[in-house]
Amino acid sequence: MGTYCFGIDVGGTTVKCGLFRTDGTLVEKWEIPTRKENNGDQILPDVAAPAVKAKIEEKGISKDDVEGVGIGVPGPVNSKGEVPRAVNLYWGYKNVVGEMEELTGLRAKAGNDANVAALGEAWKGAAAGSSDVIMVTLGTGVGGGIIVDGKIVTGHHGAGGEIGHANVDHHETESCNCGNKGCLEQFASATGIVRMAKKELAASSENSVLRDMENISAKAVLDAFKENDPVAVATMEKVGEQLGGSLAMFACVTDPETIVIGGGVSKAGQPLIDCIQKYYREYTFSSCKDTPIVIATLGNDAGIYGAAKMVL
Repeated sequence: MGTYCFGIDVGGTTVKCGLFRTDGTLVEKWEIPTRKENNGDQILPDVAAPAVKAKIEEKGISKDDVEGVGIGVPGPVNSKGEVPRAVNLYWGYKNVVGEMEELTGLRAKAGNDANVAALGEAWKGAAAGSSDVIMVTLGTGVGGGIIVDGKIVTGHHGAGGEIGHANVDHHETESCNCGNKGCLEQFASATGIVRMAKKELAASSENSVLRDMENISAKAVLDAFKENDPVAVATMEKVGEQLGGSLAMFACVTDPETIVIGGGVSKAGQPLIDCIQKYYREYTFSSCKDTPIVIATLGNDAGIYGAAKMVL
């Protein structure tokens, strides 16, 4: 095995890059802009030349000493490293692995960014040492990643781990961005938390700091929740029930050793975990009740760690 590998996390604004030793030590990390013009056709060449090749040259590393390049992208990725479409990058079909190998002359692997972040947390983050992990990323949307026996569950269509689009409410009348109704993302994302808080305010006469706010944000709801604001607490109880109940169902399928919660919403910390854990324990199968639910620790670096791990 070579001494080094690269982990690349392609985002809509920037591409995060990491040079690692194969033992998981991060040697250096940096960013380059994501150039999305002309259907994003410069994104992978930018990764190959200014990022990977230039760093190999700068560090005086032999190409033979590089194990490969792992890359996470925001879209479904099948087991061959092909992306049918990545809307945020303006990509249609793209053979990410084939193109990266041709551009760099190195072995490449590709995965969905949320799945790759889950692998990062399982390797060197909150679930380090766990070979079976479920990770949920709570941000503007709800992302997810499932790791079984240390490997990403990609699925036949590259949609493995699309936890945010699991249907959790058959009676929901509003549509999710995906076009379906009742997705977990409509309840547990930052956007979903604001939606739920507004519903709670309309249905309740309780005093709340949220009532006087012109524009309610998820952060405002979470801050109020930590201060035991009654409307925020009622909101987060409903969010916790939807998320805890969903994780209980997923746990029956993959029986994880650790469940990881990441994304901006996870900054609510232990009160959020307690809320999720309460409902998770209530609804899950008896063998899975003691599965720990923990906060992600790698933050924005989870993607580069997971991408690097894919080639090892």
